Amino acid sequence: MARKPADQSVDREDILWAAAEVLHRNGYEATTMKDIAAQVNLTAASLYHHFKNKDFLLLNVLEVGLDLTVAKLEAIVASDMTSAEKLAGMIRSHVVSVTGNVAVGAAMVFEIRAVLNVSGKNGDDKFMQEFVARRNQFFARRDCFEGLFRGVLEAGIETGEFRRVDADIVTKAILGAHNWVGVWFRAGGRLTGEQVADVMVDTWLAALRATD
Repeated sequence: MARKPADQSVDREDILWAAAEVLHRNGYEATTMKDIAAQVNLTAASLYHHFKNKDFLLLNVLEVGLDLTVAKLEAIVASDMTSAEKLAGMIRSHVVSVTGNVAVGAAMVFEIRAVLNVSGKNGDDKFMQEFVARRNQFFARRDCFEGLFRGVLEAGIETGEFRRVDADIVTKAILGAHNWVGVWFRAGGRLTGEQVADVMVDTWLAALRATD
């Protein structure tokens, strides 16, 4: 089948999801722009029309995955629910998001190092300035994402809904467990994504619930 030329309309989001799938299958180092282009029936030249290179494409994948998740969490945090209800909703939303697209979830676990390791190897100062600025924004956004969970946990401790724990460490433990779901979850397996989320909610709330 002939590849689509660069000037033919292509859905950018489709390219990102396809890139996530190829990265999940091959790993960052083994993946080429040609591999990703073939996944969406594009020429490699067409892909460069949308993304400067593989580094920028990976960063876009991570950005989109994070932004979709954060938007849902922010709505939960802004609600008038109790801290326990908010945490339950946030856990469920995050786990369902990860199981709904395990390729992006796995990229969050395995490909972050690739983004950190980009260091101007192409010698283009303008490129690096743009990439580093975008990369810094991504990690700042990821810190905000973590802060949403930590803030709800701290609020629940203050209201007595949760027992006193190290909120920073527990937050990292919760998110680490969620992110790893993207590594082992398989669609069509014993549990659906929603059922896995229910297990996570029950487990974390039981562990955090304040006792008399």
